[in-house]
Amino acid sequence: MPALPYPVARLIDAALVGELTVIGADDRPITYPMIPLLWGDRIFMTSSALDSAKVAHIKANPRVSFSVTNPDAIGTFAGRVTIQCDARVAEDDLHAGWERLLDNWKRKDPSVAGLLKARLGFPLLFERVLIELTPRRTWFWPDGRTDRAPQVTIAAEVAR
Repeated sequence: MPALPYPVARLIDAALVGELTVIGADDRPITYPMIPLLWGDRIFMTSSALDSAKVAHIKANPRVSFSVTNPDAIGTFAGRVTIQCDARVAEDDLHAGWERLLDNWKRKDPSVAGLLKARLGFPLLFERVLIELTPRRTWFWPDGRTDRAPQVTIAAEVAR
C-alpha cells in the first residue's frame, strides 16, 4: 500500500498551503502554514535556516501532522486530509539542497522566481533547510465533509 493514496497525493500537489503541526517545548501543538511540495511519496517543505523555532521543535520531536483543510487553497479539487508523519530536517546543504524542489515551489508560488533574482542581495533568505515528511497514517475526506467517517490509510512499513 502506498504511503499516500493517489487522491491524497493529488490534493497535496494542488494545495497552495497546508498546516504543519509540531509539538512545542511545552508539549502543546503549534501550527505553521506551509507550502507543501510533493516529491515521490514524501511531502517536503522549506524553511529559512534563520527561522529556527519550527526546526528546533521538529528536531526535539519528529512526530508531526500535516493537514490540508482550506478549500480555497486547493482550487478545483475537493477533499480534506490530515496525515500523521515522521519529520526529518535536512541541513546538509543550506544553499542548494532545496533547489531540487524549485520547479514545484515556483509552480505553487510564482513570487519565488522574483526572489531568486534578488538572491545575491539577500543570501540569508535562501539559506534554507528541507523538512521531509514521511506519511504514516492518513485520514482523507474525499468530499471535504468531516461530519462523515474518513478513509484511513496506514503506510505499509507502519502496518508491518
